[in-house]
Amino acid sequence: MKTFNIARFLRERRTYWSVVQELSNYTDRELHDIGIDRADIREIARLAARDANA
Repeated sequence: MKTFNIARFLRERRTYWSVVQELSNYTDRELHDIGIDRADIREIARLAARDANA
């Protein structure tokens, strides 16, 4: 059971940091165009990691 939880945690962290990196590379203008504020990047990444690995 612990192996499953560790594997899930690692997948979620990988997804989280991938989303953070991708969105952080966008300019403020590009983020505005898609309706995202720079301050929301970490929350969006957290939700994406949770949803992608559920």
